Amino acid sequence: MRQVLVILLVVVLAVPLIGCGRKGAPAPPGESSYPRTYPTK
Repeated sequence: MRQVLVILLVVVLAVPLIGCGRKGAPAPPGESSYPRTYPTK
């Protein structure tokens, strides 16, 4: 039972970190008049 709780706790703590990665280059806002160059790094 304790192992199940530990695994569940690890999964619950790791799930929010999955969405922190960047998948591609950011796109500028549609109706923005301020010119901005985004970093490619």
